[in-house]
Amino acid sequence: MAAKLTTQSKDELDLNEKIGELIQRNRMKLLVGLVAIVLVIAGFIIVNVAREKSLTNALSKVDSLNHRYENLKASIVSEEEMSVYQLSELAVLLADITEFEIKNSGFPAARAYSISANIYTDQKNWVLAEEKWVKAAEAAPKSYLAPIAIFNAAVAAEEQNSIEAAIAHYTKAAGYGESFPSAARAQFSVGRLEEIRNNKDSAIAAYRNLLAKWPDEPIWPNLAQNRLIILSD
Repeated sequence: MAAKLTTQSKDELDLNEKIGELIQRNRMKLLVGLVAIVLVIAGFIIVNVAREKSLTNALSKVDSLNHRYENLKASIVSEEEMSVYQLSELAVLLADITEFEIKNSGFPAARAYSISANIYTDQKNWVLAEEKWVKAAEAAPKSYLAPIAIFNAAVAAEEQNSIEAAIAHYTKAAGYGESFPSAARAQFSVGRLEEIRNNKDSAIAAYRNLLAKWPDEPIWPNLAQNRLIILSD
């Protein structure tokens, strides 16, 4: 038994010596590798801190732009009804928003696009309103703002009597499902517009889809059911 322990101890000693010699021979490579790992981790931390700081600064700037819009909102009507001073202030604001949109991406850019979209909505410039709402959704497709922007783009398209575009936007907004509180309303709008286009079968399909996906909504399923009864006559 003692001989066995002695042999085991010798084997462990030899293994430790071999590991020590291996480390000694490759100490520079190990050191370089360790430094490289530290640098990668440090770089990752620096990039994330810089990114977070950049995002904070961008959100602060877009909040400032929104504050300027809120101060001007009451006076934003058609260009014919605005004073020279108001038009000048609005032009400067839109220029600053456009510059911000160009230089930024993600959620801050989406916020900026939504501000300009609201301005064009206030002016009833539905073409530019739709364009800006679509860009807002594209800039931050996974944010809470995306379905709202798409829904508003549908409204702007409908105001232009662009029924096909409006249906496409409403359909996309409805596709957000439970994450978008107005999804059932968007789906009902699809059916409503299909009726306007005299596409009875498509309207029925849209209303049935609403009943299947949002049966517990307090308003829109009832309206959809009423439309189905009328369309079935």
